Amino acid sequence: MENIQIVSIKMVKEKNLEYGNTQISSPKDCANIFKKFIGDYDREALVVATLDTKNKITSLTVGSLGSLNTSIVHPREIFKTAILGNAATIIVGHNHPSGSIEPSKEDISITTRLKECGKILGIELLDHVIIGEYDKYLSFKEKGLL
Repeated sequence: MENIQIVSIKMVKEKNLEYGNTQISSPKDCANIFKKFIGDYDREALVVATLDTKNKITSLTVGSLGSLNTSIVHPREIFKTAILGNAATIIVGHNHPSGSIEPSKEDISITTRLKECGKILGIELLDHVIIGEYDKYLSFKEKGLL
């Protein structure tokens, strides 16, 4: 006779990020939060912000951690937290350690893929924000790339 594993899945809160207002009303709001969360990373990190129906961030997680100029991003890892946390929508963002905010072909490709996956799952991708040096950022939504 073989065994079947009985499992449960849950998210574990690791810590808090103190921030004034977690309601997102513009890409700049997200850029500021992402900058505080991953702005000092020395390699590319893609962060996922899960939001409720009122655009309030309910959680942040690093969905992918890469190298100096690349990061492997898979939709299942990006949407995992969103599904577990009953998110209405998500916003993703990543840093460019070089300081440039120009999106690469890979950045554009994964954004398109995440958008399509979000449609299937019923969890809309609201934006993808690239964090650069100082206070520079690029919003895919503002640039018409989403």
